[in-house]
Amino acid sequence: MGAIERNGYIFESEFSVIEQNGAVHVYHEGEFLEEIKFTFHGKYPEIDQIEQLVADYCRTNGI
Repeated sequence: MGAIERNGYIFESEFSVIEQNGAVHVYHEGEFLEEIKFTFHGKYPEIDQIEQLVADYCRTNGI
């Protein structure tokens, strides 16, 4: 999955199938802001799950 952009913010995801966890890294103007950790089940996280994490982050932070 590629990066997601919302209003100048970039959200890049990474995950480990072995550990069944991942993170979405949040950047603004090239600067790392924070990491949103998540867990999943199966061979990979669902795209909808990652998009929901991004949507929740944007709503919470007024983006």
